[in-house]
Amino acid sequence: MLFERSMIYYPTRYPDGFWDTDAIVAGSGATLESCFFPTDDGVTLNAWWLKPAPAQAPAPTAAMVLLWFHGNAGNLSYRADMMLDLGRIPVQVFIVDYRGYGRSDGSPSEEGLYRDGQAAWRYLTADRGVPADRVVVFGKSLGGAVAVDLASRVTPAGLVVQSSFTSVPDMAAHHLPFIPRFLVRTRMDSRSKIGRARCPVLVVHSPRDEIVPIALGRALFQAAPEPKRFVEVPGATHNDTWLVGGEHYLDALRQFIAECSG
Repeated sequence: MLFERSMIYYPTRYPDGFWDTDAIVAGSGATLESCFFPTDDGVTLNAWWLKPAPAQAPAPTAAMVLLWFHGNAGNLSYRADMMLDLGRIPVQVFIVDYRGYGRSDGSPSEEGLYRDGQAAWRYLTADRGVPADRVVVFGKSLGGAVAVDLASRVTPAGLVVQSSFTSVPDMAAHHLPFIPRFLVRTRMDSRSKIGRARCPVLVVHSPRDEIVPIALGRALFQAAPEPKRFVEVPGATHNDTWLVGGEHYLDALRQFIAECSG
């Protein structure tokens, strides 16, 4: 119990990482904006907002925003390559660093990450005027719990959950079966929340995921409301789904986002 938080969160703080936004998008035609905004408990968060090249604007997905909550390690700058690939869908990508990660203030906690998700939603929809029906919430691994929690509170255009779990106690039971479940204070109970999502759901998982068993991904999918879709990425491990999936992976996201765009 004393070390639980340090076993769940592995943040990397600024300046570690890759922070030259101009260099990241050089030659792509895309633009990348660094944004700062507050949470309701006074923590300042940092996010990056990638917008595809103007030539891609006529595509039906180009006006959509993928609100991305990443996994438990590193910071948003370590996702630059995947962010650029997602932008090729084409879709706008808004990736958020939780409190304690990258250039965001504070330190991570379960309740804090939920507040961060809600703050990112308010910033996009209220401060920046993006209509809710243009935002697809996307969570990978730990970020899946943040995405599901947010989708249980608001009504986005869609919800994508990739390589994520039903709950932290379920994960602990898989990796540390000798620890009684009642000692695990962090819940992140996505299974009980995802049924309250009022939008289409896409669950992406790999049978070879060595961190989050695909059985947990399937259980989360079973708890999700219709309309929903499950996509397997054969051969991928936990952290290379987008690389191994390649165009098959991007096509699945492209189709789902296009359907969410109406």
